[in-house]
Amino acid sequence: MKTLRLILGDQLNSKHSWYKTNDKNVVYCLFEMRQETDYVTHHIQKIIGFFAAMRAFSNHLKDNNFNVDYYKLDDKNNTQDLVENLKQLIKKHDIKKFEYQLPDEYRLDQQLSEFCKSLDIESEAFSTEHFYTEREDLKAFFKGKKQYLMENFYRDMRKKHDILMAGKQPEGGKWNYDKSNRNKWKGEHQIPTYKYFKNDVSDIVELIKNSDIKTIGKFDTKTFSYPITRAQALDQLKYFCEELLIHFGDYQDAMHTDEVYLFHSRLSFAMNIKLISAKNIVDTVLNYWRKHGDNIDISQVEGFIRQIIGWREYMRGMYWALMPVYKTENHLENTNKLPEFYWTGKTKMNCLKNAIINSLDNGYAHHIQRLMVTGNFALLTQINPDDVDAWYLGIYVDALEWVQLPNTRGMSQFADGGKIATKPYVSSGSYINKMSNYCDDCYYDKKEKLGEKACPFNSLYWNFLDDKRSILGNNRRMGMMYSLLDKMDKDQLVNIKKRAQSIIENPDNF
Repeated sequence: MKTLRLILGDQLNSKHSWYKTNDKNVVYCLFEMRQETDYVTHHIQKIIGFFAAMRAFSNHLKDNNFNVDYYKLDDKNNTQDLVENLKQLIKKHDIKKFEYQLPDEYRLDQQLSEFCKSLDIESEAFSTEHFYTEREDLKAFFKGKKQYLMENFYRDMRKKHDILMAGKQPEGGKWNYDKSNRNKWKGEHQIPTYKYFKNDVSDIVELIKNSDIKTIGKFDTKTFSYPITRAQALDQLKYFCEELLIHFGDYQDAMHTDEVYLFHSRLSFAMNIKLISAKNIVDTVLNYWRKHGDNIDISQVEGFIRQIIGWREYMRGMYWALMPVYKTENHLENTNKLPEFYWTGKTKMNCLKNAIINSLDNGYAHHIQRLMVTGNFALLTQINPDDVDAWYLGIYVDALEWVQLPNTRGMSQFADGGKIATKPYVSSGSYINKMSNYCDDCYYDKKEKLGEKACPFNSLYWNFLDDKRSILGNNRRMGMMYSLLDKMDKDQLVNIKKRAQSIIENPDNF
């Protein structure tokens, strides 16, 4: 039976069971499409990375004698639409069965589901074989529960897969070393030279320019530095284990003006396009630690593994449990527009300037920069979560909706009313100063609430608490902050709110 198999741009898993045998009656297809480049304004490096990795994967399959139909963006047969391209190939090859791997994005899942219903040939969907869990596992795990707490899911994952376990107890005696993962980096441990790959993508850059695709961000070289093949991803993982793991946990929340990546792995792009599986990463890190445990504390390893089998799997499960309504949630009723400086980095606030310029230059920021700098300011200035979603989905090379949406709308913006986070992740300037050196050379004074040089985060923080009291006032985890707000001098609060309002109305002046 002649079969057509679709490979999406984030399904580049060469270890998938599809490739265990080479059936000449199977045609594989991959498409570069305007449908995917245009649904949001992407960082140019994101589009480059996807196309480069897709082309490399197609070449890998062809080198192993698989039958592949690959449409480049400017191919004359490319309709720029997934369904139309598939119809074209079904006719071209006289296909009798269509197969695909389940998309991780609701939009594509719906498109392919409707397409299969319209076919008069057989169709079948397969697992991507990348995650520890399947789509519905998290929803089933929390059945009957009011709140889907990540920590409960994470501990169950540890037990189920025997990861960092000593019998039925957590190895080292603790489930979570989060309190050990909050150190400020002051240069005391030298950061190794970053590992960059030199993938020549000059032809893709030219293609994007000639196609007039609207993009954001910078790309000033001819080479793409992130892994685009499984071999490169494994090389990056090896480098992380040998050079960065030793201090990953200690400084995973730290931020610094001189360092873009600190001790982070830079594996998220490779993971999210499935060059390398979650289990592959966890097993490699654990095996390395077992051999070098005398030098690497368990807190470094647990902090990393929690991100993979805890947060990453949990966010995917939440996405599928809550979509499609989740994409429309706006619990705090925020309606303001995102400041223009999110697209330029032109602001006097040093923390935002650094986080945004790094994002524009590299298509990258780590989770605390996303949550407690750009996300924090967006929430404090009460930005419409639709605007925030579009920015995060576009600007980061690793951003795919299944992981971006719950992180942004849930964790960062509290737009889901607490389905993911138990309280809003907001702070004044003091937290940013605690975790970074951003405040050292800032135009604003991190300690002041009022005056021209007062840190905008300070007045915005207290204004946010006051503005959202009717929604957040009964949240137990906010009790201490509301108690402090109640003790504040009323005239001072009036002035703080005036200062905050001037920032909210004209954020690009700050």
